[in-house]
Amino acid sequence: MTAMQNLFIDTETLSQNLGREDFVLIDVRGAAAYSSHIPGAVHSTWHEYSDPASVAKGVLNPDLSQLEQRLRTLGLNQASDVVIYSNPFDNWGDEGRMFWMLQYLGHPSVRILDGGWVKWVAEQRRFEHEIVKLPTGDFSVNAHPDLIINKDALKKLVRGQHPNTVILDARSVEEYAGKEIDGLPRAGHIPSAMNISWNQFLQPDATVKPREQVRNIFEDHGLREDQEIVTYCLGGVRAAWVYCLLRYVGYDQVKTYPGSWWEWSRDFAAPVEKDVKLLHKVTNLEQKKPS
Repeated sequence: MTAMQNLFIDTETLSQNLGREDFVLIDVRGAAAYSSHIPGAVHSTWHEYSDPASVAKGVLNPDLSQLEQRLRTLGLNQASDVVIYSNPFDNWGDEGRMFWMLQYLGHPSVRILDGGWVKWVAEQRRFEHEIVKLPTGDFSVNAHPDLIINKDALKKLVRGQHPNTVILDARSVEEYAGKEIDGLPRAGHIPSAMNISWNQFLQPDATVKPREQVRNIFEDHGLREDQEIVTYCLGGVRAAWVYCLLRYVGYDQVKTYPGSWWEWSRDFAAPVEKDVKLLHKVTNLEQKKPS
């Protein structure tokens, strides 16, 4: 798969395409937020596609036929043009998770609304309140295993030398360093992982920064196009958002670990590292901030 120059769609182009029969717009915000939505948008969140047998919420349902059926009930066809949107300032990159999943499942035409609900409302564009149901679609899953990595494969990778593979932790620097979080058995990060926080890529109007600026952030961390990049976070949502941004600027060997820290921290055979000096530094900075 190659870099996607047209990964994002702007609000004006979306507005002109509303009402097209071969167009499926997916609102991935919470159910309460969907009570006001872009006209014609169906509603679906990433939780609906999680493995019901897994404690870790981020693990994708391994039954691809169930995923296919759920997407068909949204009205997804093989020939649909799909656009995903959220409120970029009020989630963890949920639109990225849906984008990554649809790419993994092999849908040929998926884009994200640049600026999402924030920009749509700021431009005073129309919206509606009714729940939207579309006719059942005919989408057929054609999975791309090169876009996903599971826990066992990642454990094997971490145990050996992997000079051509970068593990990228998309969480906050505090989480990466080892801040204790309720509900998680262990804090820290996957050994050898670098940290590029997911929340530094948006402009004040909720649109993504220009391609060159996004690319510079990755290059400043030493990422190269010839490397394989594995993204993870807490539950595979922020990681999938960073996956999108990497693909957007030309990195085409990117995969996501959907189970992420929720799953990894629960497996005591999975190695964990902390950065005590970094944690001390960021904790002190937090305490010095004026309240």
